[in-house]
Amino acid sequence: MSNSSGVDLRDRRDPADRLAPAAGTVLPVLDEPAAPCCPPLTERPLTAGEAERTAAMFKALGDPVRLRLFSLVASHEGGEACVCDISDVGVSQPTVSHHLKKLKAAGLLTSERRGTWVYYRVEPGVLAAMGQLLTAR
Repeated sequence: MSNSSGVDLRDRRDPADRLAPAAGTVLPVLDEPAAPCCPPLTERPLTAGEAERTAAMFKALGDPVRLRLFSLVASHEGGEACVCDISDVGVSQPTVSHHLKKLKAAGLLTSERRGTWVYYRVEPGVLAAMGQLLTAR
């Protein structure tokens, strides 16, 4: 049984898993660093779009638990952290998941599921972009 889009309604897997590449598929690695969203604040006023993107990033980091989770991922050995290694931040596991989801939505983290665990890493270029934004010229 399928819907009008051809999706098998009996398939109970997470929709993201249905779109995942087949096991053994090698995906290309992007070597290009992410371009910073904005020039240094002292260079020129931000456009409305730049201000929106920057505010979303700082809003996500404005919560102490999220900032701590971001720091745990960014400073973790190898540049990535299993959720099982960063969950001890004084809140429940569902709350940790909520905060990690917010960090991903703001474009600060990426994640990859490996078996039952999810591994997080800082989105490439984010730390450099944040540093450049706050650098005085």
